[in-house]
Amino acid sequence: MRVLVTGGAGFIGSHVAQRMLELGHRVSIVDNLSSGKRDNLPGHAHFLHCDIRSDECERFIAEERPEAVFHLAAQMDVRKSVSDPALDADINVRGFVRVLKAAAEAGCKAVVFSSTGGAIYGEQERFPAGEDHPCRPVSPYGTSKFCGEQYLRYFGSSANMRWVALRYANVYGPRQDPHGEAGVVAIFARALLQGETPRIYGDGKQTRDFVFVRDVVAANQVALERPAEGVFNIGTGVETDVLAVFRVMARCAGFAGEPEFLPERPGEQRRSVIDPGRARQILGWSPTVSIREGLEQTLSYFRGILEKR
Repeated sequence: MRVLVTGGAGFIGSHVAQRMLELGHRVSIVDNLSSGKRDNLPGHAHFLHCDIRSDECERFIAEERPEAVFHLAAQMDVRKSVSDPALDADINVRGFVRVLKAAAEAGCKAVVFSSTGGAIYGEQERFPAGEDHPCRPVSPYGTSKFCGEQYLRYFGSSANMRWVALRYANVYGPRQDPHGEAGVVAIFARALLQGETPRIYGDGKQTRDFVFVRDVVAANQVALERPAEGVFNIGTGVETDVLAVFRVMARCAGFAGEPEFLPERPGEQRRSVIDPGRARQILGWSPTVSIREGLEQTLSYFRGILEKR
């Protein structure tokens, strides 16, 4: 099958592209490398360095004629979305619409969209949140992802493309960027392994649903292979607070100190955990990696990166 992965040089996208190649698909990748890295690109994939908002990207999609698209290219910085919501919408809404339109015109049969379960529900009233939970995002990032889902539904219906929106919990694991706006796990790993004091914004009691990247890749695979359509939460259904993550990682890294606590940041939720029951029932997907195992693997990855320098 001809498969296009947007954002395929990024943290999750590169893993998805690699899995598709392993399954024998012909893989094309579009990435502007604003956050993705050439080193993440899997071999044998056809790569175009361009922005999803560009005419060049539309021409590439027309030439490649993908049968399936995994859309992972995004502006994913919650703080940046608060400071510059127009940029966030331009990339996450307008950029996605251009990809959808080009894919539809090229005869694409399926689109798998990387959405967010961590930001789309906002401050939850039920824990864990199912897909029927009200969507009341508290950041422009969550809003743009919700808007993207509506365009996905529209193009799926109007162009007869099967569509799947995967609402990720907090994804972590190897290849996550520990610089700038990144997952707390990658940031902690970098600090702990370099002997720095990790920083926690707020009191550390804010909770998240942490899901390992290998499990997320498996979710993308079954979303392509199963005939299902719709929205699916991809998480563990388990709340873990940030301070607990720090404690586990500190023990694994041999760090005996305490974190530095800083004021909490705007646009961030107090509690976030999603119910993966629908994905289990319809897609046959369930997370397999425990938080402790995933954190150990992530630390091991970053340790290897530092040792190569």
